[in-house]
Amino acid sequence: MKESISCGGIVIYRGKILCLYKNTGERYKGWVLPKGTMEEGETKEMTAVREVKEESGSTAEIIKYIGETSYKFKVGNEEITKYVHWFLMQTDSFYSKPQREEFFLDSGFYKLHEAYHLLKYDNERDILEKAYDEYKKIKQSGQWNDK
Repeated sequence: MKESISCGGIVIYRGKILCLYKNTGERYKGWVLPKGTMEEGETKEMTAVREVKEESGSTAEIIKYIGETSYKFKVGNEEITKYVHWFLMQTDSFYSKPQREEFFLDSGFYKLHEAYHLLKYDNERDILEKAYDEYKKIKQSGQWNDK
């Protein structure tokens, strides 16, 4: 079994969460959070910031590490376990532009209940809830700055 590491962000602006819609036709269709595979020489933080920018066009900064999710999939006969490290991130606008080359057809910022119901995968819904709880604590403390 092979392992792979990805990193991504729960990007929030003015209480709304960035989600992306991906459609590769037959293989995949659904709403996700921005994430992608680490490249050689990158830290987890670098990967998360880069992937958010590449997939959504949003420039975001990391506020806090949230946790890890994992899932398994097959490529041919080989089973791969993917570990995804998630960061709570902040951006300074609602701007987003989905990366068409990676089959992202739509993107936007959604209220928590909207994002929760849009997301295709349970593990992404779970990490979203955890991140949003952290966001609320930080905002309540006065340390979250919506620019």
